[in-house]
Amino acid sequence: MVYVYVIQSELDGGLYIGMSGNLRRRFLEHQNGESRSTKGRRPWKLIYYEAYIEEQDAIGREQFLKSGSGRKFLDKQLTLYFSRFPRRETT
Repeated sequence: MVYVYVIQSELDGGLYIGMSGNLRRRFLEHQNGESRSTKGRRPWKLIYYEAYIEEQDAIGREQFLKSGSGRKFLDKQLTLYFSRFPRRETT
């Protein structure tokens, strides 16, 4: 399985979208500061993930979620969550 995931920084409310074959290990790497792109915004919460059998499908989904349309999808999909834990707006 290949996972596409969304984590949210508890520090600034920003989102990070990634992909991994081992979601538990990858999330721990984010939490432990082992990822250069996320270590300065810890701690993180895993707020959404999807599982794919084919890696190419996961790659396409990750790219979509990182797009403007993908962000709108997440806003709709996680409406109740974001009403309680607002995400940082990106410019």
